[in-house]
Amino acid sequence: MKLYELLENLNETYIHLKDIEVGKVTCDSRAVDEGDVFVCINGVSVDGHKFADKAVEHGAAVIVCERDLGFENQIIVENTRKEYALMCSKYFGEPSKKLKLIGVTGTNGKTSTCMLLKHILESNGHKVGLIGTVQNMVGDSVLPAKNTTPDAFELHSLFSLMVMAGCNYVVMEVSSHAIDQDRVYGLHFEAAVFTNLTQDHLDYHKTMENYLDVKKRLFSMCNVAVVNLDDEYSKDILSACNCKAVTYSTKRNDSSFSGKNIKQKVEGVDFEIVGDGLIGRAKIKTPGLFSVYNAMAAAVCATEIGISFADVLNSLLTAPKVKGRAEVVPTGKDFSVVIDYAHTPDGLKNILSVMNEVKEGRLITVFGCGGDRDKGKRPKMGLVASKYSDIIIVTSDNPRSEDPTQIINDIVEGIKGTFTPYEVIENRESAIEYAMTHAQKGDIILLAGKGHETYQILSNTTIHLDEREIVAEVLKGM
Repeated sequence: MKLYELLENLNETYIHLKDIEVGKVTCDSRAVDEGDVFVCINGVSVDGHKFADKAVEHGAAVIVCERDLGFENQIIVENTRKEYALMCSKYFGEPSKKLKLIGVTGTNGKTSTCMLLKHILESNGHKVGLIGTVQNMVGDSVLPAKNTTPDAFELHSLFSLMVMAGCNYVVMEVSSHAIDQDRVYGLHFEAAVFTNLTQDHLDYHKTMENYLDVKKRLFSMCNVAVVNLDDEYSKDILSACNCKAVTYSTKRNDSSFSGKNIKQKVEGVDFEIVGDGLIGRAKIKTPGLFSVYNAMAAAVCATEIGISFADVLNSLLTAPKVKGRAEVVPTGKDFSVVIDYAHTPDGLKNILSVMNEVKEGRLITVFGCGGDRDKGKRPKMGLVASKYSDIIIVTSDNPRSEDPTQIINDIVEGIKGTFTPYEVIENRESAIEYAMTHAQKGDIILLAGKGHETYQILSNTTIHLDEREIVAEVLKGM
């Protein structure tokens, strides 16, 4: 394709380059092939401008940069991140404009809300693409997911595949990193959902105010905003909306939709959804108040984009459970094992509260915290675990480049001074084995933090680690 097809507004300085024949667009100098366009992006840890020479050596036809690098075929722009996102869209034929996008953002609940929305839409005759933490899906085809929200090139590549597969809707998790790094720049959403905001990613955003400001940006990019009114930051999100905004709540009557008469059971939860002239009973297969919020977010969003309220409620009845979210692992024993992705203080509190409501014996919590991530949440998670658990086993969870022992020590600081007994077992497999071999009748063992993940990220490698397989192996020896 011609360069002018990738860049809409080539000003007079660069108009002489417009007819250059170019290949793909990339921001990775290692991926450059002859004739490609290399975009220099100043990343979190690496500045792409430093690799422009390498890109030219590999055959880059054009360099897009934010400062003069001295190349004959260079184009200087104000923001290469935004330009990269727009160029990636153009390269794939602007597929997002042929799709109705629904974005879900928040600290917790994004994956479950997206899966529920996908199910509701598919149950009502739509073909739906999914982009998220657990996996990407083009209709029924599953593709691996590297990031919650992919790099702009991969994102528009997925959109293109979805268009070719006949999808008309895309439901996607929109992370704060993706918004801040302009991976979703240039997109417009049919609807955007705000689930909640609690402490996470402060290694990146530094303050909750910064974290919030980034989240708010999504709500200037949509036709309708669906907002959890019970979250303390809901007013800030609503203030950022320049579109129709609808709210949901389980505590307030001034919301657009309210959750009432909530009945908790081991096998799930049912409740009433009450809106303006609408009332009906919803049932879902995952227990817990957080499941009510996820279901309400999906139900309200689906109703707002045109699915009938009755059809939404019927769809929820058949919604499948999400892998790694309050996932019960069959054991055949007189104790239970539950896997959940909870990796924030609020997420851990939510799942522990649910487990306490259904336990018959003790609640044994096995968890750790990720390395190279927000250190401030580690003692907070230790304190949450001590408040809501009968026994704690602190272990390792994706230590990355950090010393696992130091991460564990940070967690233990939050447990000290409480009366909850705890063990420190760094090796995660050993920690799970210890919990299972010491379990008693009626106990629930909660394996928190990894959820759908089937790996452990160490300092110099990533190893396979699937907690389901570990549980099965321990069971063989019991």
